[in-house]
Amino acid sequence: MTELLPAFSLRHPTSIEEAIAIHGSAPDARYVAGGTDLIVNLRRGIGDPETLVSLNRIEDFQNIADGKDGGLVIGAGVTIANLANDVTIRTRYPALRVAAGEIAGPGHRETGTVGGNLCLDTRCVFYNQSQWWREANHFCLKHQGEICHVAPKGDFCHAAFSGDLAPVFLVLDAEIEIAGPDGTRREPLSALYTGDGMDHLTLKPGELLTGIHVPANTPPAAYEKHRVRGAIDFPLAGVAVALTKDGDKVKTLKIAVTGTNTSPFLVEGLEAFTGSTLGEDDQAKLADIVQKQVSPMKTTLVQPFGRRRIAGAMARRQAVSLLAGG
Repeated sequence: MTELLPAFSLRHPTSIEEAIAIHGSAPDARYVAGGTDLIVNLRRGIGDPETLVSLNRIEDFQNIADGKDGGLVIGAGVTIANLANDVTIRTRYPALRVAAGEIAGPGHRETGTVGGNLCLDTRCVFYNQSQWWREANHFCLKHQGEICHVAPKGDFCHAAFSGDLAPVFLVLDAEIEIAGPDGTRREPLSALYTGDGMDHLTLKPGELLTGIHVPANTPPAAYEKHRVRGAIDFPLAGVAVALTKDGDKVKTLKIAVTGTNTSPFLVEGLEAFTGSTLGEDDQAKLADIVQKQVSPMKTTLVQPFGRRRIAGAMARRQAVSLLAGG
């Protein structure tokens, strides 16, 4: 008889330092906060840790506080619901509120955390399946197998990153704080991702994402998500746009995408739109640039071509709206 979950011990540290120490004493340990991603994977037979280190009793981990530079520090343990409902977030960073409100369903948002969404495991129709289904297909490159069923002739895992918060944080120039056995460091959010769907985070053994630093003066931004259903589903494509203007012309433009590639990423080559009024020709060029940089594979039941076109259309629509002041 298959167990619903593998046997494990659950530890409850009350500080980040204690959590790291516990993790270091159990090499196969996994950190867990909301568990909305990890526990589902464990039930599917993806992973078998003997120790789970709960982060839910670490108070500083769950706070939203003013930063020393006038910005905001969001603890990685802040729930998605609390992020969406926080007055400061709603007032100063409305795109974050929108993205948080688009994540999964109400019950998931009450439990899932900001750090968990940023560290969300990559997803693929060949990976996020039951144990017997994956075994019948001889598993896959990401877990226990030797080939990527998406691209069998290659040696690269194409599982897609599907967190909603990352693209907004990217266009807002957010930085992350990481703690581990060797101390703490602060770096751009983009440094968290490797670009490989199989081993998608740069975190070293025992390291933990503890907080996100959002600058004080951020440009107007927006987020839009495409999914099959109006709730619950992960993004098939999610686009964040930040834009400043000089009169009726673009001054700065940033676009970030999630749900299509193995990592969330900032679109390159947008400097060409500085000084543009985003007329029809430039709108078409903008959509084309986005489409060329998103690289969805058949990791979902929706065709890659459609996801690529949708990402371009959302980027175009949001940029035009922000330039118009909407």
